[in-house]
Parts: sequence; structure tokens; C-alpha cells
Amino acid sequence: MSMEVTAWNALYNAMHAQEDTRPFSRATLRRIAGFARPHRRYLVAFVLLSVVTAVLAVATPVLAGRVVDTIMNGGPQGTVVGLAVVIAVIAVAEAGVGLLQRWLSASIGEGLIVDLRQAVFDHVLKMPIAFFTRTRTGALVSRLNNDVIGAQRAFSDLLSGVVSNLVMLVLALVVMLGISWQITLLALVLLPVFVLPARRMGGKLARLEREAANHNAVMSTQMTERFSAPGATLVKLFSRPERESAEFGVRARRVRDIGLRTAMVQWLFVTALTLVGALALALVYGLGGFYALRGQLDAGDVVSMALLLTRLYAPLTALASARVEVMSALVSFARVFEVLDLKPLIQEKPGARDVPVGPVSVEFDDVHFSYPAADKVSLASLEEVAMLDTRGGDEVLHGVSFTAAPGQMVALVGSSGAGKSTIAQLLPRLYDVDSGAIRLGGVDVRDLTTASVRATLGMVTQDGHLFHESLRENLLIARPEATDDELWDVLRLARLDALVQSLPDGLGTVVGERGYRLSGGERQRLTIARLLLARPRVVILDEATAHLDSTSEAAVQEALGAALEGRTAVVIAHRLSTIRAADQILVIEAGRVVERGTHLELLAAGGRYAELHRTQFETDSVVPSG
Repeated sequence: MSMEVTAWNALYNAMHAQEDTRPFSRATLRRIAGFARPHRRYLVAFVLLSVVTAVLAVATPVLAGRVVDTIMNGGPQGTVVGLAVVIAVIAVAEAGVGLLQRWLSASIGEGLIVDLRQAVFDHVLKMPIAFFTRTRTGALVSRLNNDVIGAQRAFSDLLSGVVSNLVMLVLALVVMLGISWQITLLALVLLPVFVLPARRMGGKLARLEREAANHNAVMSTQMTERFSAPGATLVKLFSRPERESAEFGVRARRVRDIGLRTAMVQWLFVTALTLVGALALALVYGLGGFYALRGQLDAGDVVSMALLLTRLYAPLTALASARVEVMSALVSFARVFEVLDLKPLIQEKPGARDVPVGPVSVEFDDVHFSYPAADKVSLASLEEVAMLDTRGGDEVLHGVSFTAAPGQMVALVGSSGAGKSTIAQLLPRLYDVDSGAIRLGGVDVRDLTTASVRATLGMVTQDGHLFHESLRENLLIARPEATDDELWDVLRLARLDALVQSLPDGLGTVVGERGYRLSGGERQRLTIARLLLARPRVVILDEATAHLDSTSEAAVQEALGAALEGRTAVVIAHRLSTIRAADQILVIEAGRVVERGTHLELLAAGGRYAELHRTQFETDSVVPSG
């Protein structure tokens, strides 16, 4: 390893030793050991190979010195050739061991990344909806990417570095002290010239890197938001592209300036340290040559000392910041465990049972509910705030009770924000009630298996969300084993078959991010087709026809009518025309059921429902003047 490479490594280690070094507990170490346990055989082999690598690295300079001594002593030739062959064999062995070590390192690192990512991904999917409404998606994705990779470094790069550097340092010191303790001590005197500037410059460069990273993060966020279909539309409608370009340009130019400054500081530092390294070599050659000419040292020893110098400086500079570097990498584990330690609010009871077979009733029994406080469902670091709000949420449902018998349709109407969608979210157990009970088929949903609840219920939400995948894949979310014939059947019922047939790729057409390649009505009809494919026993429609024109609404209502036959339905509707045939209509206001009855009964009562109906359907009569 050259002095220039050693200088670069010293700078890199110092820069990355400036990261967060918060303490972690023994419990954290035990959990890390738990993730490492499946890879323990590879880890042991990896550490042993690191030791072998260090021994081989020190052996070459010693043998090179023996070659020089043999030449200076006039032979024998066979010894020179033999030593050269041994050096060649060591070089080949180093290459082979290095290749195997790299394979083990990659296997351990990539395996650990898979394990951590799978654990975080599976855990996050169990979190309540409130977690996702509060958390910044970018911060959460960062845990799955940056922090997981940072945790992996603790096992691969740092573990091998600490072990091999320690062994190499000890061997190099022993050999160098055995050759000349005077030269060794003088060489060590120059070590602070390597370490101290590296720490100082490393801190400065780390601050520049963090500033550049912050600007890049802001630019990334700006691009992500502005390059989406709704974001681009918003910019064109309410902003000026020139202003967006100017804001982006300011940050891009700042990143450029930081890059130039960083490059120059790095070049000056490495040049200076390379110069120091050259001076150290000059010291070894000068003082060693002086001793050699006086007969106190062999010429080969001088060569060995010079070659061993980098074997001494490299591990010393690396180990100088090893503790902080290891701590920095392990902090990534703590950040990953922080997410894994956030307990899901919705958990399946031991011994939970399936939803009873046959037609299913829906019952809300004196349900009270408030959305959970932030500290129960989120993390300050994921919301990017200093401290989470610990206040409890205000109660939004106050003693809601109703029953939908098997095959009946219950409709929920009322003002925006009255609690209708909250009721819909409680039924599939996206949240749990604070008090009271919700029953499916007479069984509390908290006593049922999650899989059977989700298989029993089918829901169409207001936004009709779709993934950036093909039409086929978006439909198969409901029933992965469905055939293409079944897909076409539900598309026909949703009045989408003609549209899909007209597309160049048919069912293979990618719908775009959140389905923005489709119109609002087309997206909603596709989510209804997905519901029809699932064949649930209980259907929840949350403003399912909100984005449909009159023609599409009539077609979809006809399809839904056939699909809902014999099934229990809870329908949230803004358009009262869509729920006239409901078996029971509940008027929800301020989290309470203020009226209930059929369409005709509620109109006759002249209450809130009649007021809503009059607002939507009645027009002022114009009496002509006579």
C-alpha cells in the first residue's frame, strides 16, 4: 500500500468518524448478535482470513529484505530464486485470499441487508394507518436503505478492518522493533502528522459533505414532488416554472461550489500527507543507510523497514478512529431497531378464530373512538420533528351503534368530517375502538384472525389508489390466482372492458404512478372491478362513485347492484340518489348517529337528512310576475 493510498484512507476514516455516536445498550449488541447468528460460520472464516491477509502483508517486506541481503552477500543464486518464488506464491495467495475474503464479505453484508430490510418491511406493514399518515415516506425509506447499509458496514468493512489492522500492526511493530528500535521510534514520532490533520480536515470535509447532502436531499424532494403528475400540474397552474428553476439552480450551484472546495481540500491534504510519507521513507533510508554503512544494519533490513513503514502507518491511522467509526456504524443498527421497537397497535390475539362461514352481519355496539396520539404510533425522527406530540387525540366517535343484517345495505350520510370514513376504517380493523365493540357474524373483530377479516371485507376508498404497475397486477391484488377470463368478467361489470381492449397492451398496460394515466372515473371503476374480483361477503364503499359522471355512475351502480346481491354492505355516499334503496340510512354528525331510517322515513321526519336531500335536489321555484 503506497503512502498516497494510506493518506486517502486516513482522510476517509476521519471524515466518517464524525457521524452520530450516540451510546447504545448491551441489549442492542445482543440483537445485533441475533442478526449475525445465521452468518456465524461465514463470520469466523472471514475473521480468520483477515488474520491470514495481515500475516501475508507483513511477510513480503521481510522476504524482500532477505533477497537484498542475499544479493549483497553474493549468493547463492538458488536462495535468491527460491525467495523470489516464495514472494510470488505469497502474491498469488494474497490475491486468492482477497478474492475469497471479498466473497465472504459480500455474502455476509448482502445477507444481513436482506434480513434487516425484510424485518423492517414486514414490521412496517403491520403498523396502523396513523403511522403512515404521520411519517415522512422518504425518512422511512431511508431506514430501509441508508441505515440498513450503514449497519451492514459494522459487519463487513469495519470488522475485517479492525481485526486485520490489529494483527498487521502487531506483526509490523514486532518485526520493525526487532530490526531497529531506533528507526521504529522515529517513524512513530511522525504518526501524529498523519492522524491529527486527518481528524481536523476530516471534520471539515464531513461538514461540507453533510451540507451538500442536505442540498441534494432538498433537490431530490423538489424533483420528486414536481415531477409527479399532480405536482407538475400544480406548478403549471399556480406557480412559475422560472421560479422553480431558480430555486433548484441556487442549490445545484451551491453543491457545485462545495464539490470544488472539497476536491481542493482533499488534494491539498493528500499531497501534504504523501509528502510526509516521503519524508518518513527518506528518514528510514537515510538513518538505515547510515547504520548499514557502519555495519550495524544489513541493507536488506533497510529495505524491509521501508516496505514495512506503510504496514505500520496504515493500520495505525485506521485504528486511531476505529472506535468512533465502529460506533458510527452501529448507530445505524440503533436507528433500524428504533423502527422495529415501535409496537403495532393492531395485533392478533392468540387463538383468534376465523369469521363464521355464510352470510355475515355487521354490528357496531356503542363504539367510541379517538385517533391515537403521535407518540403511540410514530417516531420523532420519522416525522423530522424535535419531539412528538404526546397529547391524546380528541374523541371523534361517540357511542355509534347500528346493525346491518346479512344481505342488508346500510348507508352513512352527513357533513364532511362527521366521522363516516372513520366508521368505514374501523370495520376492517385499520384501527381498534377505544370502547364498545364491532362484530362480524356476531364475533368481535378483535377475536378474529386478521386474514379472515380482510378476506371477508372488500373496500373501495375515495381516492381509488392504484400502484405503478399493469392493469392486470392492480387487479390481481384482490385475488392473485384469478384467470384472465375472470379479469375480463369484472372489467365488463365495471364497464371498463371496451377501454382496456382499446389500449395497445391491454391488461399489460401500466397505469402510471397512482393511476394518473387514467381519468378519475376510470381509476374508480378499476378499483370497483378489483372489489368485484375479490368476491367479499361484506362490502364497504367509501364514496365509491364520487368521481364518476352520470353515465358511468349509472353503469357502475348497475354492476354494484348485481355484485352486492346477497352481501352485506356499508355505503358512505355524498350523492343521496345512490342510496335511496338502502335498508337503513344513518345520518352521522359530529361523530354521532343523529337520525336513522329508510329514505322515505327520513324525508317524512323533516330532519337533517331531509335538509341534505333538499339542498341536493330541490331548486327554487320561479314565479312569473303577472
